[in-house]
Amino acid sequence: MQHDPAFLTVKDQAARLNRQVKNFEPAQVLEFAMQRSVGNRIALVSSFGAESVVLLHMVSLIDPSLPILFIDTQMLFEETLTYQRDVARHLGLSDLRRIRPNAVDVSDKDPNGTLNVVDKNACCTLRKTNPLQQVLAEFDTWITGRKRFQSGIRAELEFFESDGNRRIKVNPLAHWQPNDLQDYIEAHHLPKHPKIAQGFASIGCAPCTSPVKDGEDARAGRWRDSDKTECGIHFANGVARRQPKIGELSS
Repeated sequence: MQHDPAFLTVKDQAARLNRQVKNFEPAQVLEFAMQRSVGNRIALVSSFGAESVVLLHMVSLIDPSLPILFIDTQMLFEETLTYQRDVARHLGLSDLRRIRPNAVDVSDKDPNGTLNVVDKNACCTLRKTNPLQQVLAEFDTWITGRKRFQSGIRAELEFFESDGNRRIKVNPLAHWQPNDLQDYIEAHHLPKHPKIAQGFASIGCAPCTSPVKDGEDARAGRWRDSDKTECGIHFANGVARRQPKIGELSS
């Protein structure tokens, strides 16, 4: 007997969707997610970072009017802001929403822009997590660019997962490897983030992002010399989880 999706928990809905798309390619997963969303309550959250252009390009081919949520923490590289404008124009994305932290909260909690030095988690919460959660309240599904090869809790990623008991999260690129992403970028002649040429493999806020050395994990340049490897916008069972560093992973 089939269950009515209306009476399934979000976690059960995600499991059901994963069974349906088990053998799908990323673009098929993305299109399936966009088509099943009721009332267009679905959005893509994009950092316009090193690999973001892959998912953005797929969206542009399916529906360029999909809402794209871009979190401007006001501490990003200038190159990222320029790249965001260029890519959106190049791909014809027509509903790009720039999310900024609350000005009053920033003035109160980080007036000098140095909170990242004393408390990186608090800075991410102020400038990224809280602003995004407020905007996501109007959506029941959101799309991310996370992949399994990024290790830690991401190694368990499925195409669909529950974001607490509130909404569905979609990870179309979950099963792709770095070479799949690069092959796609080259095949479609997509513009690359200018910081990549300077050795940046994973690109976030300027104060907390550094180039990576040969042989280092792509995310080694994020929050270097700290135990932080996730900004906090991603949840497991409704709880923000810190992704362990590579050296902390059990064998």
